[in-house]
Parts: sequence; structure tokens; C-alpha cells
Amino acid sequence: MRRVVSVWVVWSVLSPCVWAADDAAADLRALVEQSQAQVKVDPERSRKLAEQALQQLAARPDADLQVRAHLLLCDYHSERDRASAERHVAEARALVPQLKRRGLAAGLLGCEGTLHEGTGDNMRALALYEEEVVLAEQAQDDEMLADGLFNRGHLRGVRGEFASGLADLKRARAMFERLQMPFHTLTVENTIAILYNRMGDHVQARHYYESALKAQAAAGLQREQAVTQYNLGRSLENLREWDAAQEAFDRVLRLSRELSYPRGIAYALRGQAAVQNARRQPDAALALLDQASEVQKTLPDERLRAQIQLQRGIALRQLHRLQESAAALNDALKVFAGGESLAEQAATHGALSQTLAEMGDWRGAFEQQSHFKAANDQVLTRQLDERFATLKVEYDNAARDREMALLQQSQKVTEHALAQERLAGRLLSAVIVLAAILLVVLGVLLWRHRRTSAAMRGLAMTDELTGLPNRRAALTELEAQMARGEPDCALLLADIDLFKAINDNHGHLAGDQILRVVAEAVRAIGGDVAGRSACLARFGGEEFIAVLPKVPLDEALRAAERFRERVAALDVSRHTPGRRVTISIGVTRLVAGDTLSSLLRRADEALYAAKESGRNRVVSRLAPEPATGDDTTGDPTPSVLPA
Repeated sequence: MRRVVSVWVVWSVLSPCVWAADDAAADLRALVEQSQAQVKVDPERSRKLAEQALQQLAARPDADLQVRAHLLLCDYHSERDRASAERHVAEARALVPQLKRRGLAAGLLGCEGTLHEGTGDNMRALALYEEEVVLAEQAQDDEMLADGLFNRGHLRGVRGEFASGLADLKRARAMFERLQMPFHTLTVENTIAILYNRMGDHVQARHYYESALKAQAAAGLQREQAVTQYNLGRSLENLREWDAAQEAFDRVLRLSRELSYPRGIAYALRGQAAVQNARRQPDAALALLDQASEVQKTLPDERLRAQIQLQRGIALRQLHRLQESAAALNDALKVFAGGESLAEQAATHGALSQTLAEMGDWRGAFEQQSHFKAANDQVLTRQLDERFATLKVEYDNAARDREMALLQQSQKVTEHALAQERLAGRLLSAVIVLAAILLVVLGVLLWRHRRTSAAMRGLAMTDELTGLPNRRAALTELEAQMARGEPDCALLLADIDLFKAINDNHGHLAGDQILRVVAEAVRAIGGDVAGRSACLARFGGEEFIAVLPKVPLDEALRAAERFRERVAALDVSRHTPGRRVTISIGVTRLVAGDTLSSLLRRADEALYAAKESGRNRVVSRLAPEPATGDDTTGDPTPSVLPA
């Protein structure tokens, strides 16, 4: 009996700690998953969530979650900052021996391959992608395997290995569909269209791109829309539909600038320059290419630099700056040759041949024309061979599918015969099964009822526009604090200055955006009083409230002042051009004998005093001290912190 009692006591002490640890791990896992969900929607948001996860994981290490966060950051920086991407790979590799999910090590190989591909070292990149596929298969990690197949299929397509590339991509697409990862499925389909484009089937590629754009727009994948729109522009460029290509590249530039996506900006400028070259406007093309080069310098993408140099060489030839044209084209040719990009090599040889001919270097022009013809013939031969191989693979797959269908039909006949024999036995257990189902249904209904009740309570306590707790939640928290009689409970009541003018002059949609932006600043108050369970809510209209338990008045005033400064520093030019947003704040604290009405009235008086004293102020108002013989007024004196 003593042992039973001892075990029960130990469990009662330790179980809350175990539950708290489980909750913290679940929160960190959710943070990483949110970051992954934002990769193709909002890359900046994804980066911030991943960095936040790593900061929190420093205190609660979890190798699997840490490596996943490093992989997400490697994916982000691979298009922007090679050194940062390499740092995340190195930090993740140090955690590999601690991994429970061994397949994550394959993802590191994929990140390294992407970095080598960015420098034009396609041979090394392909070797790493091969290792990624093998390691993911050994670990039986379908998600990492699908990612590895996608990487390998894409690079095989760049190298002109269309049949094997398509086989990898179609296998990756099937795996992503089975894993219910629709955003990744769309990305794979976009890459399949790129291969069709490289195979010379520009019309089919255009169809794929336009279909993908509709799906991406419906899913809100802005970054993916920019990528697909650019690929559509390249197809239109190959079809020589210059007006449509210009429109596509303009959309890429607009989307990329909205997303602060430098790689998309550089590619869009290159596309616009190609259109200007085709229209015989080399000066406009060079201006666009200068902008593209400035952006490209910040990116680890040698192939992009070579594409810019190709267009620069074409523009310079049109301006009869022949020496500069030849230098730019030779520079581009080195990169394309190193990356085994046959189609781009052929285009560069052709452009260089024209430049050398205009320079009078007929021998050099003839040699470049010969290289152009050889590369072009090789591209055409490979396209035909790969198309034939693709058709053969599709035919073989169709034949295997028919054979599998016949086998499945035969198996169904056999199973039907066996089912008839087992029917009698099943009838005997039917009653038991039905009873069990009934119990399960009742349990599910009870669970759903509890979940729905909890969800309804959450909705009732949450402001729909800002996601903050609403007035009801704030008043509930105030009443709880009054019931506990906690000392040093501060109250902040804030109001956006001249908010009606914002709605009148800029529209209610802009007003809503301002409320959301200010709400983000409100959330930061919790960090200003770290360690305290603050209740931060939208009180109604343009008013916000913060209930700060166990926070002395002077600390509450400092938090309010930081909140005011944070709001005043917000950049809202996107929503209200030429105007900044300020906020007035009233501060008070709970004292013995306060009622909800008296406390809110005092906070409101302080807020009103802040408005009256010129707005963009923090004003405090305390409860009147008990009357004495030396003080007959009893009026509280507000404390004003000017802007």
C-alpha cells in the first residue's frame, strides 16, 4: 500500500510537468509546420517563423524540428544569400547524429545541391540529388524522396535528359498527391511544363502554365505565380509573341516587387530586355539589364547572370559596340558550357557569330556558326530522341497499367468467391460490430460537441478583424482581477488618433489594414512586460485595451510609451500615403474598492486627457487619495508623457 501511495504522489507531482513539456513541444512543432505552409505563399513570413522556431528550440532542443527549420531557411537563403544558406546547412549537419527521422538528412543533400546549381556546377548538384534520392529511399521517407525526385527531375530537364526528367517529376507529383501536399504538386506540374518548353513543345507548355496559374491564384500562392508567370513569358518569347511576353514579364515584375523577391525581379527584367531586343530597342534593353545586374549581384545564381550577359551582348551588337558585345557573349558562353545548357549554348553561339561577322572576323564567325549548328542539331536530336523515349515510357506504363487492371479484376473474382464463404461468419459478429460502431459514434459526437463548444467560446472571445481578444474577453479578465484583488494590476486604454479621417479619406479597407497593423504592435506589449500574463484586446472601433496583472504603474507607463512610439514609427504609406498613424493612451491601475465602471471611467478620463493635450500622448490617472485635513480637493492629477 505504501508503494502504491508513493507512486501516486510522485505521479501527481510530475504529471503537470510532463503535460507542460508535451504542450511546449506541440507548439514548436506547430511553429515549424506553419513556416513550411508559408514557403510558397509568403517567403518572408516563412523565414520569420523558422527563425522564431530556432530561437525557442535553443532552450528546448529537438534535433528533428531544428533540422526542419534549418532546411526551410536554407531554401529561403539559397535564392538570396549563399553564405547564410551554407551556414544553416552546416548547423543542421551537426545535428544529423541526433535525428530520429533519418530522412531529413536527405533534405540537407538537396539544399547543398541547390547551392551548387546556383553557381552553375550542375554536375556536382546532380550527384548530390542522386544521393538525396538514395538516402530518402533507404530511410523510407516519402516526403524527402518526392523532394529529391523533384530536384533531380528538374536538373535532368535543364541538361536535356527529358525522358528521365519527366519520369522523376511524374513520380514526385504522384507522391505529393498521395501525401496531400497540393502546393508542392502544383510546383511539380509547373516544372513539367518547363521540360515541355525545353523539348520545343511551347504550345503544350503554355497550356500547362496557364492551368497552373489559375490553380496558384485560387490557392493564394503569390511567389509561385511569379515563377509560373515568368515561365509562361519564356514560352511566349520562344513563340515570338512579343506583346503577350511583355505583359507576362510585367506581371512577374509587379508580383516580385510586392513580395520583395529579388530573384523574380532580376528574371523579370531580363525577360523585358529580351522583348526590347526583339523590338530593336537596344538602349531600353541595356537600361533594363543594368537594373537586372544590380539585383543579380546579391543572388547566388550564375545561370541568371549568363542569361543577362547573353541579352547584353545582343543589345550591344545592335548598338555596334562590337568588342563589348563579344566580351559579354563569351562570358555567358563559359557559364552555359559549364552548366551543360545546350539550348542556351546554341543561342549564344548564334549571337556571337553575328557579332564577329559585323566585326569582320569571318573565320571566328564561321567557327561560331559551326558551333551553333552543332549545338542546335544536338538539341533537336536530343529533343526527338527524348520525345521518343518519353512516348516509349508512357506506352510501357500504359501496358503495365492494363496488365495490372487484368490482375486486379482476376483478384476481385477470387475475393468475391471467398467473401461468400465468409458471409455466414460475418453475420454472427455483425451485432457486436454495430454495437461497437454505436459507441464510437456516440464518443465522436461527444468529442465534436466539446470541440465545437470550445471553438464557439474562442470565436465569442476573439475579434474577427485583428485576431486579438475582444471586449468581452477583456472585461472578463478585468472582473477576474477584481475578484482576486491582485496588487499592481495596470490598465491601458488606447485610441487611434483621427481614425475617422482615415476611413473618410482612404476608405474603410485602408482603415481595416491600419487596425491590423496597430494590432500587431499591441501584441508586442506582452513582450514589453515579459513573464506576465497580459490580456491584449481590441476594445471596440479603433480602441485597444491591455490588462497587465502584477505590473507596477511606472512599468506600465514605460510599456505604454514604447507602444506609442512603436505605432508612431509604423510605415503605413502603403495604406494611407502621406499620412502617419499615432495613438493616444490612458493608463490607470486597479485599487481596492474599484468597480468595473469606475476603473474604465478613470482609464477613459486619462485617454480623454491625452486627446485634449494634443494626441500622441500617454496620460495616467490614479484613483483619488482619501481626504485629509491638508487636502480638500481629492482630484487626481494626470501624469502626461508627451510625444
